[in-house]
Amino acid sequence: MSTQLLPVADGPAVYIIHDNPEWIAPFAQALERLGVDYVEWLLPEAQIDLTAEPPQGLFWSRLSASAHTRTDSHVKEYGRAVLAWLEAAGRTVINASHVYELEVSKVRQHQELVAHGFDAPRTSAVFGGTGLAAAAQDFTPPFITKHNQGGKGLGVRRFDSHAELDAAAGDFAPGGSSEPIDGITLVQEYLQPAQPFITRAEFIGGRLHYAVRVDVSAGSFELCPADACAVPGTSASAVDPFTRREEITAQTPLVGRLETLLSQLGIDIAGIEFIETLDGRQVVYDINTNTNYNPSVEDTERGAGRIAAADRIAEFLKGELAEAVPGTEAFTQSH
Repeated sequence: MSTQLLPVADGPAVYIIHDNPEWIAPFAQALERLGVDYVEWLLPEAQIDLTAEPPQGLFWSRLSASAHTRTDSHVKEYGRAVLAWLEAAGRTVINASHVYELEVSKVRQHQELVAHGFDAPRTSAVFGGTGLAAAAQDFTPPFITKHNQGGKGLGVRRFDSHAELDAAAGDFAPGGSSEPIDGITLVQEYLQPAQPFITRAEFIGGRLHYAVRVDVSAGSFELCPADACAVPGTSASAVDPFTRREEITAQTPLVGRLETLLSQLGIDIAGIEFIETLDGRQVVYDINTNTNYNPSVEDTERGAGRIAAADRIAEFLKGELAEAVPGTEAFTQSH
């Protein structure tokens, strides 16, 4: 594949910056239904002319922490370069570079959660592979590991004894089967849910759209709700582990606190995961700024006469585009 300049629309458009075409279809279809032009900026295999002005439009970063598992190890740097170019030119970016830095670092996420008063899991960050077993000595089994630059459950494993981790520590070292892309492995307390599920609250425009119950009774740490994230080896006929939690609403105290957090951090679109533990804690442990939505939950929303998340995002992007490029509404109607 040859390297080409990123494509440009004829007029104002929503530019979707991403690395995985499999995740884009629901949003593209929703934008098309609203008559909003969009352009995909797929990284890598692209180039930007730093002497040129970026096009007029709205730029939506869907850059992912797990991009290196699909393309190459430098995708994070490609994304940083594109976002720096756009922001230097004053373009409006949804989930801009400061948000992307949060996406690719669970250390940053943990620090922000703690700084804003949330109960977050006790965590140690280990640089390189040699100190992992020693760092885990401070944790009472069971405990878990995970990659700092995560997504897709990367590096997430439960250990029921220190000896078990001692035997597996080499997997996280350079060249190991679970080597983290940035060299940082987290050791974290294991959180026992009161019931076998975690909750993922989805926010659009900084406001709760819905909350999803994610069944974890099978023990999987792969919690991405998109079809493209299906866990290898699972049956197509298996019961969908994603269902809406109707009782979680905008009036839920934790939701209000999370909306305030997103406002303070300048995050427009996110999925935030939390666990209600067996010992009565409400622990927030992950901020996903490259969020996907489960098709069956989306279909249920439409069937109930509610707006699906993909459609709500399209509406949000249409409004933001009109603010970023005055006159966009008239342009859209004429095409």
